[in-house]
Amino acid sequence: MNRLDELFAAKQHNVLNIYCTAGYPKLNSTTEVLAALQTNGADLIEIGMPYSDPLADGEVIQQSSSVALHNGMTLEILFEQLSNIRTTIHLPIVLMGYMNPIMQFGIEKFCAKAQEVGVDGLILPDLPMYEFETIYKPLFEAHDLKFIFLVTPETATERVHKIDQLCSGFLYAVSSSSTTGKNKAIEGQEGYFKNLNEMDLKNPILVGFGIKDKATFTSACKYTNGAIIGSAYIKALENTDDIGATTKDFLNNILY
Repeated sequence: MNRLDELFAAKQHNVLNIYCTAGYPKLNSTTEVLAALQTNGADLIEIGMPYSDPLADGEVIQQSSSVALHNGMTLEILFEQLSNIRTTIHLPIVLMGYMNPIMQFGIEKFCAKAQEVGVDGLILPDLPMYEFETIYKPLFEAHDLKFIFLVTPETATERVHKIDQLCSGFLYAVSSSSTTGKNKAIEGQEGYFKNLNEMDLKNPILVGFGIKDKATFTSACKYTNGAIIGSAYIKALENTDDIGATTKDFLNNILY
């Protein structure tokens, strides 16, 4: 069974997904960050694959991508870093990124490497739903890679149901139609989250964008299965000399 399926079968509420950028803050930080997240209470890890033109990412994550690229991070290096990760990391791992570098790498090669190192799912915001359904869906399924789509408060109900049918792993509910890291009022979106909850969707729902502390995490989880934190964690890592201690403090402030 895919680890995402196992996670949501075992835990239906307050699932915490933490986003980190591969190769940040230093090129070889990736595995240390994963270990720290697992040790300190994350349920799911989303690894950002750095790209020079990340359309869904706000300033903080864009900057972390720039630093990672400057550090020398590539898909080849990321897969090398993850090559033995399943000897120590049991949490589900999702890769988030954009089609351009994956196509340059070779999409079949990418899927094979992702499966080989133990990746459980993909988030590719710039892959159109039609292309996913008609071209790529069988390829991802053949490599046991769940595919996570994003929905927003403006996504029509009919389209949400269509996305839910195509989606696997979980549904990524963007809290507002903006980029990551914007200080939107999560509390003001409860109606949107409640509406999604009442749609009887087959996939679990995780809320992302604007989740930064215990209050916003709790609010996002009220009507959904959990939440995704990215920019706030990236900020915490920015100037740290101790990834383990910084991650422990950060997650303690979310969970306790």
